[in-house]
Amino acid sequence: MTGRSNPKLAHDIAKILGQEVHEPISVFSDGEIRVRIPVSMRNKHVFIIQPTAPNANDSIMELVLMIDAAKRSSASAISAIIPYFGYSRQDRKEMPRVPISSSLVAHMIVNAGATQILTIDIHSQQQQGFVRIPWDNLFGSYAILPIIKSQKIKNLVVASPDKGGMVQATGYARLLRADDVALVYKVRDVAVNDKSETSAMIGDVKNKNVLLVDDVISTGGTIVNAAIFLKQMGAKSVRLAIVHGVFAADAASKIKHPAIDEIYITDTVQQRPEILGIKKVKVASIAPLLAKAINRIQSGGSISRDLIL
Repeated sequence: MTGRSNPKLAHDIAKILGQEVHEPISVFSDGEIRVRIPVSMRNKHVFIIQPTAPNANDSIMELVLMIDAAKRSSASAISAIIPYFGYSRQDRKEMPRVPISSSLVAHMIVNAGATQILTIDIHSQQQQGFVRIPWDNLFGSYAILPIIKSQKIKNLVVASPDKGGMVQATGYARLLRADDVALVYKVRDVAVNDKSETSAMIGDVKNKNVLLVDDVISTGGTIVNAAIFLKQMGAKSVRLAIVHGVFAADAASKIKHPAIDEIYITDTVQQRPEILGIKKVKVASIAPLLAKAINRIQSGGSISRDLIL
């Protein structure tokens, strides 16, 4: 089954698997979401594909309602396939009197009846410990790396826009056999949403082709500032490898900045035509990876074996 957040991805996955997709969501005139599953769920393993973007709140409600409907229909197992997990950046108390929103959303999914969660590039992997059901996390690099490798970029340096992304950057650098890894410092005001400023960096990017990697691009401020800074430091070119292209607010205009040469994203989030119309944006499909994962969940095979790069 799938909700309304990214039905194309669900159908692409189902086509690979040779399965039918059900879209049980409708909306009452007052805006309430209605779920009605058209086929029997009894003793079935149900896979619900529902990234929680671009509208996180509606997508989460659709997800938990579909899970509840499947559970009440006697499904034997319910796997919540959440390619983009909304609220995952709110994974800790970074200041007093705030919720740990990611934990709350995860518990909502479990309480609704999910028996397993699968995500792509969750913002911090310790979130898998928020709940006591299996939670597998795969990496969008599986889809993005073949595109980058095909370009055979020379004098390559992989950079991270913050210290939290250095593990990811190091992984890209190893698999691409890059010359070096760089870190761009950013200063963030935790009291202001989606605002940060680039201040300094570690590493040498002069006359290098830089691949700037991150898990998500939201408003685009952080990553665009980092790209501008890298060009100022002498980078020959700057490409972005971003798994989740949320592109909120005025991100579409920001990423057109000439400091950015190309942008690689996946289809974990369904893209608006204005984003797809930007020539520098290249979209890699995550459907083959998720289809393999679903096959292995169903058959009892290993998800980690050759599905995690």
